[in-house]
Amino acid sequence: MSRLFRTALLTAAILTTIPPASAIDLNAPIPVGPQVKVGKLPNGLTYYIQRNGKPEHKLELRLVVKAGSVLEEDDQQGLAHMLEHLAFNGSTHFKQQDLVSYLQSIGLKVGADLNAYTGPDETVYTLPVPTDRKENVDTAFTMLEDWAHGILLSPEAVDKERAIILEEARSHKGVVQRVQLALLPKAYNNSRYASRIPIGKEDVIRTASPDTVRRFYHDWYRPDLMAVIVVGDIDPGDAERQIKMHFLGLQNPAGERPRNYSDIPARKGTDAFVFTDAEMPVNRVGLTFSPRLEPNLGTYGSYRDKTIENLYTLMLDLRLAELAQQPNPPFMFGNGGNDPLTARYKAFALGAVLGAGGQAPALAALQQELQRVRQYGFTMPELERARKDILTGLEHGYNERNTTDSAAYAAEYQRNFLANESIPGVEAEYHLAQALLPTISLEDVNAAARKAFAADAGKLVTFIGGTKAGPAPTEQELVAEVTKGEHAQVAKREEKALPTHLMERPAKPGTIVAESQDKKLGLTRLTLSNGVKVILKPSDFRKDQVLLGAKRYGGQTQFDAQDMPNARLASSLATAMGVRDYNQLDMQKILTGRNAAAGVNLGTYTDEIGGQSGSSREDLEAMFQMLWLRFDGVRRDENVYNAIRNGVTELVRNRTVSPEARFGDAIVDAIYGGHPYEPRSFVPADVAKINLDRSIALYRQRFASAKGLTFVLVGDFDVAAIKPLVAAYLGTLPTPDLPLNFRDVGLRESRGIIKKEVLAGTEPKSVLSLTFSGPAKWSPAESLRMSALTEVMNLRVFSVLREKDGLIYGGQARGTVERIPYEHYQIGMQMPTGPDKVEKLVAAVFGEIDDLKAHGPTQAELDKVKANWRQSYRQWQHENNYWLEHLQSSLLDGTDPARLLTITDEIEKLSVADVQRAAQRYLDKKNYVEVVLNPVGSADAKSASTH
Repeated sequence: MSRLFRTALLTAAILTTIPPASAIDLNAPIPVGPQVKVGKLPNGLTYYIQRNGKPEHKLELRLVVKAGSVLEEDDQQGLAHMLEHLAFNGSTHFKQQDLVSYLQSIGLKVGADLNAYTGPDETVYTLPVPTDRKENVDTAFTMLEDWAHGILLSPEAVDKERAIILEEARSHKGVVQRVQLALLPKAYNNSRYASRIPIGKEDVIRTASPDTVRRFYHDWYRPDLMAVIVVGDIDPGDAERQIKMHFLGLQNPAGERPRNYSDIPARKGTDAFVFTDAEMPVNRVGLTFSPRLEPNLGTYGSYRDKTIENLYTLMLDLRLAELAQQPNPPFMFGNGGNDPLTARYKAFALGAVLGAGGQAPALAALQQELQRVRQYGFTMPELERARKDILTGLEHGYNERNTTDSAAYAAEYQRNFLANESIPGVEAEYHLAQALLPTISLEDVNAAARKAFAADAGKLVTFIGGTKAGPAPTEQELVAEVTKGEHAQVAKREEKALPTHLMERPAKPGTIVAESQDKKLGLTRLTLSNGVKVILKPSDFRKDQVLLGAKRYGGQTQFDAQDMPNARLASSLATAMGVRDYNQLDMQKILTGRNAAAGVNLGTYTDEIGGQSGSSREDLEAMFQMLWLRFDGVRRDENVYNAIRNGVTELVRNRTVSPEARFGDAIVDAIYGGHPYEPRSFVPADVAKINLDRSIALYRQRFASAKGLTFVLVGDFDVAAIKPLVAAYLGTLPTPDLPLNFRDVGLRESRGIIKKEVLAGTEPKSVLSLTFSGPAKWSPAESLRMSALTEVMNLRVFSVLREKDGLIYGGQARGTVERIPYEHYQIGMQMPTGPDKVEKLVAAVFGEIDDLKAHGPTQAELDKVKANWRQSYRQWQHENNYWLEHLQSSLLDGTDPARLLTITDEIEKLSVADVQRAAQRYLDKKNYVEVVLNPVGSADAKSASTH
């Protein structure tokens, strides 16, 4: 049977499962699609199996348990999360640390690959494994089985994990958590969800016995509350046999406890919440309507209701964005939509980040927009645009369905199990939306919106802010402002007429004056009549995706130091103001229904262009038009400029109240010694220098010419079909002369040992930052050795600093070797810890550094790094963005792009001695910057001694 015939039969089969719109029974369940097998074992365990080839030789596994922190008893608060941790520390088939060590040996990273999380209603374990060896798959299913009923919970493992979880709890401390703890009782209207946050209570974590953890495990980790999800490169029959072999024997406990879900009471009247904190860097207001019990029934009606929600949310958010671009806008940023409080409850909520005017104009503007919808509704042009946006997204998913990553499908089945989201399959959903959207009238959307934010519904109005900008409103003032706005009279919205395209195609296109092929890499190289060069790399890696990029030397450092505030703001300001006669929101409306974007950016030493589109001619042309217009000029818009400048002013004014912001500034200053070009954040003196015309002038100096650019296009396109668009748009870009080299402005890292302490914040938490830097001989091979060194360091951060010593919860080292503006390297690491542990942590880090320099990594450690890289590079070589970045880098650095095909050979040649020499070269204990963030008033706050 031909592939075309098979596709036709499949499409016909799918279409027969979707009735015509006139015949849809909204109460009928949406059938499960043919792409996935959903089954249930006699013990109640649910399973999902889908064969999927992206990425190749990879299997995405999930164990999903309908049990989370909301089920904890008073003496168990935090133990659902502790149990999730303990799943990796000793089970029936794996001794402590054996599980993690084994997974690292087959190429997985903790956090990036192997992961888990605990929520109020669920716990989810994620396990992606390579399938090139059957042993990997067999072992992975054994791990899932152990997590389901074989976690040992030994006293030693529980005691060891306490320190790590307490460090995780410490890392959560700060203004965000303080707001959360104060707001949750109000947000959840005093339901059980407000008192059962997953991290739990520290006294419970410190003192809970293994039996108390075991009680939660026994009660709630049971097959009738579990799902096993298997998506990837595996035979579905083999997957089902594995599931039955490992999970058929699981039994539900005798006298099992009922799995009830907590209710959230409706809100009566208008309530208020005011929270101020000296460390809050922004002021925000929120307006949340009463919670609504609206579980997803998995029916056509539920799908239709969700589609209507998406429609009015898109339209309302666009209106709020327009308000933020007004002269003297009422707020810096605003948005709205239905907040999924749980899988069963939702509440319509609006929020806004405040400007200098405070909460009164923001609340008034938010309520006026709601009133406008209540009184006049949305307009038909708005609805048509929103319909197109939804269909464009679904069409993109439909076109990409055969190159979608397994993780995306696994996440969808997870939502089905937890929240009853329908899973008809991409094809069926696309056809369903095509059938349903035309039947959704403007009256349907307006009625649903008015119901979601009815004027007489109960509400919670919130103000969350800092203390620097002045006194906060009282709760009584907030209630009065909301009550006043509930029945405000507003004018009907006027719809602006706009064209359907940004521009006409240039009347006289450029020409292709030279063309060559690189068959080894599958490239077509073009030279256009204006001197611009193009590299075309068609691929089938991801359907309906085309990526565009170009880089050349230039950037912010082309300009004098006094121009840096305007240079840093130039590209974002030019982008925000739009093109020609169209502001950014006009552009969004004009491009409705097209999957396209393009923009430019001034980097430090480079001018950068980026874009993406779908594979249709309309999408590609829209991307090229946006790019062409970025070189055509800058639309001067005082209103947008004032809104951005006022926003920057507010952020700068409040930024220093954040301990993390002050810490980050201190690190940059310590590394670069206050150099005028150092990559720091804006300060008040910078804001005074911002000037609209100067920013535009700097932008035009770099982006009025495409000279020296080589555009790289990678993705789902036909070379012959794209050439006319390339010639028409890229071939007609202006190319006057401009400087095409980077400018070395003398920015260098500090030398010697520099130590600095930052005292900020009131929570008992510290952060250690270490930075090693200096001259280095750059080469691609040296960059690889640097990467190997930092990956080995990260293995020890996890295995020693976290798991063995319990000094941290998380931390990471990053290192690079750079060629410009001079050949140099930098290794940086940041690790949160306790004030009383800083000196121990510093000593432990330097102890590992000494060991790496003296002995190098173990062969097992290096083998784990190589295994991960083998997996990663095999996957990356089938990703458009990897090819784009690699081709651009090879152009800038003058290296052979074919190295992409042989880099795994270089990886295999890396030795323990290579990494040891890199450690000796780069981890120079006579040349580093150490910055420690300690809380104000901490008796233990002090920097470590010299090493």
